[in-house]
Amino acid sequence: MNLTIGKLAKACDINVETIRYYQRIGLIRIPESTQSYRYYHQQDLETLSFIQKAKDAGLQLNEIKELLTLNLEDRIQVRQVIEQRLSKIDERIQELQGLKQRLSTWLDDCKTAENDCCPILMELKKST
Repeated sequence: MNLTIGKLAKACDINVETIRYYQRIGLIRIPESTQSYRYYHQQDLETLSFIQKAKDAGLQLNEIKELLTLNLEDRIQVRQVIEQRLSKIDERIQELQGLKQRLSTWLDDCKTAENDCCPILMELKKST
């Protein structure tokens, strides 16, 4: 199977510029030119599918790049990448819970305030 970049993009339901970006950062190979065209193969299609599935699972491109270098037998290294991602997700969840609590408190203050001034804006304008 020989695909041009446009056909590859269509087959993977992504933008041509996304493929070019992945090439620039080393996620996917840049094929040799043949008769002024670059042809992609089944392996390129599989690599793009791998990237999309990993992105859908919440992995970052640098983590995906690392996973692409590993073999099926490299379970320990794969597990380390996933454990690090989970740790970062847990940190982000904590940050988001803190933000949610702050906004909820502001909203409660706004609902129960007895003066005409907006307590949310007062809090935001308060100098620290």
